[in-house]
Amino acid sequence: MSPFVTRTTLRRMTHSPPPAQELWFLDNELRQLDARRAQLLARRAWLVTMLQQAAGPAAPVRPNGPAPAEPSGRPETTAPGVQNVLLLLGGILLTIAAMVFTLVSWGHLGITGRSLVLGAVTLAVLGAPVALLNRGLRSTAESVAGLGLALTVLDAYALHEVVFTAADGTTYAAAVSTALAAVWAAYGTALAALSGAVTLRLPRPAALVVAQLPLVLWTIALGGGPHMVTCAVLLTAALDAVVALRVSERPVRQVAMVCAFGAGGWGVLTAGLLSLGASGPSAAVRAAALLLLAAVIALGVARSAPRTELTTGMAATAALCAVAGLGGVLRVSVPADWAVPAYLACGIALSAAVRGPQAVRRGVALASGVVQAGAVLWALPAVGITLLGPASWLGHIWSGVPGDARAAVTTDVSWPPHAVTAPLVLAAVAVVLVTAVRSEQWRPQALTAALTAAWGAALVTPAALQLPYLAALSVHGLTVTALVALVVVGRRTVMTARTAGALALLTSVGLAALSLATEPATLAVLASLTGVFAVAAWRGRQAPVYAAASLGHATALACAAGASAGWRPEYIALLVLVVPVVAALVAARLADPVTTWTVEAAGTVAGLVAIGLAMTDPPLLALVLSLCAVIAAGTAVRPDRRHVGYAAVALFVLAMWVRLAAWEVVVPEAYTLPVTVPALLVGALRRRRDPAASSWTAYGPGLTVTLLPSLATAWGDVEWTRPLLLGAAALLLTLLGARHRLRAPLVLGGSVLALDALHELAPYLLQVTDALPRWVPPALAGLLLLALGATYEQRLRDVRRVREVLGRMN
Repeated sequence: MSPFVTRTTLRRMTHSPPPAQELWFLDNELRQLDARRAQLLARRAWLVTMLQQAAGPAAPVRPNGPAPAEPSGRPETTAPGVQNVLLLLGGILLTIAAMVFTLVSWGHLGITGRSLVLGAVTLAVLGAPVALLNRGLRSTAESVAGLGLALTVLDAYALHEVVFTAADGTTYAAAVSTALAAVWAAYGTALAALSGAVTLRLPRPAALVVAQLPLVLWTIALGGGPHMVTCAVLLTAALDAVVALRVSERPVRQVAMVCAFGAGGWGVLTAGLLSLGASGPSAAVRAAALLLLAAVIALGVARSAPRTELTTGMAATAALCAVAGLGGVLRVSVPADWAVPAYLACGIALSAAVRGPQAVRRGVALASGVVQAGAVLWALPAVGITLLGPASWLGHIWSGVPGDARAAVTTDVSWPPHAVTAPLVLAAVAVVLVTAVRSEQWRPQALTAALTAAWGAALVTPAALQLPYLAALSVHGLTVTALVALVVVGRRTVMTARTAGALALLTSVGLAALSLATEPATLAVLASLTGVFAVAAWRGRQAPVYAAASLGHATALACAAGASAGWRPEYIALLVLVVPVVAALVAARLADPVTTWTVEAAGTVAGLVAIGLAMTDPPLLALVLSLCAVIAAGTAVRPDRRHVGYAAVALFVLAMWVRLAAWEVVVPEAYTLPVTVPALLVGALRRRRDPAASSWTAYGPGLTVTLLPSLATAWGDVEWTRPLLLGAAALLLTLLGARHRLRAPLVLGGSVLALDALHELAPYLLQVTDALPRWVPPALAGLLLLALGATYEQRLRDVRRVREVLGRMN
């Protein structure tokens, strides 16, 4: 224990030394802090001196105190940006001044003076960047060099105006562009050699841009046609590609890439237009040669490209150029109907024959896919007309057998030109998709696309080949059967059942419309479709869709059968009701809730069709509504369909109303009492199960349905029978409400009773009012108000007394 702590000090108490020892500790610490502060101040003074020497007198360093506050507004531009803008504007202004001097003020000097001035200025401007680069002013040197390059163009113009006045414009432009490209390239190289490591970025890219013109201009000057000019453009693009791939200088490489893509795209587009516009083999071969040249250039770039994406893109471009060239030659050698198959054959053959790296093969496969997609798009109009064209038969049902399958689908539209080979194109694409795509990732999508293409080929074949009408019906029917069979018995890992099911439904709708040309065809087709979809639904594959489709076709079959028998629409409605009956019976035996719902929905639609057919005959409409109510009531027997009972009641009421309207019954109670009685019974059951239920909820709707129409009729009735009966009924309701303490019967009955009595007493009240003096009504009203006020005051006084008594009790 410390000698300075007494024995009675606890271990957990804070140790506090004596004052003398604590003072010695503090003095020692202060001496150490003073020494450290002196060291830090000396180091700071040395740092301030060094900073002042490096920054100069313009940037003093504050020795003490906080740093000055920065200005609130930040600069919107950087210093290099301002510098570049100023230099660019200066170069542009000097160039404009030189142009004005050359074009406008040229006549004030003689030939010797003009040549000396322009030459001396050009040489001085071209030599100035060397000195600027040696001083480190690179941006200024760039602007001056750009001015010098512009002056060389003006020098060339001056030479043409003074010396070479008789020269051909195109030839002179070709020579000048060649010379300028060479001079600017040499100038950039010379500046790089003279300035050392720092070089200018403008001269050599500018030389490359000017180098795009010589080949094209020389070709035009020598009288070359469109094919030669296109060849010159493609060769220029090839040179640009070589520069882009071989030169390491970044500005030159970027400009070369832009020029290569621009010139190459221009050349390929022009060659493609020449191929499409070729009317004979000779022109087609020359255009094909240009396209093959473009393909060779693109393939060379693909093999030397540093990135895989560029390799794939260039390989695809080369393949497309080759297909366009070879297809163009075949196009002029075959009939017009076979032009698209010729291009498609070239695309498929090229994709099968190509060899090389993976990226190149991928690009060729992509190009083949583009060609096949284009061929499919060309065939789509024929497929659309074949599928949707039969809808025009709805306007002239059973008008007669058309001449052939094409006439059957083009009743109101025209067949696309040269679409005879559309089935071949679609079939070829389907075969390629099945055989060429082997990747596990893309195999399902390819098989789905192949299924769609094969469906389109089968669908359009009868119309394309102008087969007989019955042959078209047979082909479309077999297509539906095959698609349904594929869904029912096919392997889901091979084909997408959803796609096959959707195609089967589309084809069945088109087939049903196509069969409307003749009565036997309509009956046979609708019966077949009903059976096919019923079997497919029974097998359990896509049962909800196929069950609804079967019932839909059965509804159409019932309508067609009734029309074939010569029945009127209202009698056909009775035949259509067979479909809802079957749907209700089938739905009761199904275990799948989705299938049950679709079957019931299809049956409901069939019932609505039956109601629509019977609208013109009220007695039969009442019968149809009653039958629908019976079907709904039978459905409501099932425990999970109790809510359908409301629909059954509504249908029964509607049937009764229609029947009463057919009998020309105008008594409102005949329409309202059949609704009121069931509603009151339901309300009584509701109150028995739930005694807390309000009487307004239980009895209000049922009583209102009868009382309000009867009251409205009684007010306009001159007889005494209806008001008397209505008053008796209202009195009975009031007494029942008072007896059982039910608010709804009491209020409704009392209100109707009062209004009915007021209606009966209205004539006598009018007579009394006429007999009384005019001052009596205001006097009576005043007495009534005084009595009400006195009564109200009496009630308030009683309330105050009760409150005082309760207060005293507290």
